[in-house]
Amino acid sequence: MAGTIRIGQHEIGDRTRCYVIAEIGHNHQGSLQKARELFREAKLAGAQAVKLQKRDNRGLYTRAAYQKPYDNENSFGPTYGEHREFLEFGLKEYQELQRYARELGIDFFATAFDAASADFLEGLDVPAYKIASGDVRSTPLLAHVARFGKPIILSTGGALIDDVQRAYDTIMPINPQLGLLQCTAGYPAAFEELDLRVVGQYRERFPGAVIGYSGHDNGIAMPVAAYVLGARIVEKHFTLNRAMKGTDHAFSLEPVGLRKMMRDLERTHAALGDGVKKIYESEKAPIVKMGKSLVVARDLPSGHVLGRSDLVMKSPGGGIPPYELDKVLGRMTLKPLYEDDFLSFDVLSKPNPELARS
Repeated sequence: MAGTIRIGQHEIGDRTRCYVIAEIGHNHQGSLQKARELFREAKLAGAQAVKLQKRDNRGLYTRAAYQKPYDNENSFGPTYGEHREFLEFGLKEYQELQRYARELGIDFFATAFDAASADFLEGLDVPAYKIASGDVRSTPLLAHVARFGKPIILSTGGALIDDVQRAYDTIMPINPQLGLLQCTAGYPAAFEELDLRVVGQYRERFPGAVIGYSGHDNGIAMPVAAYVLGARIVEKHFTLNRAMKGTDHAFSLEPVGLRKMMRDLERTHAALGDGVKKIYESEKAPIVKMGKSLVVARDLPSGHVLGRSDLVMKSPGGGIPPYELDKVLGRMTLKPLYEDDFLSFDVLSKPNPELARS
């Protein structure tokens, strides 16, 4: 049985609409104004949440990694560390964006890449935490964040099922508010590597967790497929323009793409229904028009005992349905009937089992 979690005002589970996270990451390019615009566009598109990424860069990277030259078209600094620092928001920016998210009525949280960043976000009282695929095996970080008692959404790209099980076993005894996202950590991810059927495996193996999909694929179709398979959280990278400078823009959705994905997820949620087969009012007239009734094949006198050759099926429906044929055969007509007359039980005698078998 799949679990439920609550983030902000949103309950997330099997009976709810898909919870969509617009992953902004660092697509704001270090600009608070662009971040605000991304928040606004995500809200207008219908997303329930926006998400950034938080790193304590000097504590996160080795000295060699931090100081490594980073000279390419997507660089915002001569070294990788300076590049990352240029894109990193601090307390002032987070507080401003937190206020703006409340104003918009959209959930706002971030990926914590290290314990210091997790503590920073906890100081802001974010409603949930995201943990990236690269930290599926970082059990000390998972336990640290779990102890905050907030929902955790964990991506599982680049992991085997044993890695996911270990992460699940680390988090759940401390904090059972867990979302597990099937993810392929390619940027972008090839369609043949998405393994969407893993969503079903997660649902069976990890009871109590809400299962979702973090998509690095190009396009909007795969989140809908994942939702049909049981994913109730979808995370997609989001940008204002796919041609902007930065590594993530090329596989991110633009506002029009996010709106279309939200539209399709809403339609899919409505279309799945409750699993009960029913007849809708909108179907009745077309089914009568296309359906068939038992009608008289030729003129018949009163007192005639009906045989198979006396009846045919013709449209429209609305008369005695064809599946009632055996209940009609062997009965006697109570008045003359004419070719193409609809048959009805009130012009027939009571059943005669002996004649019906003849």
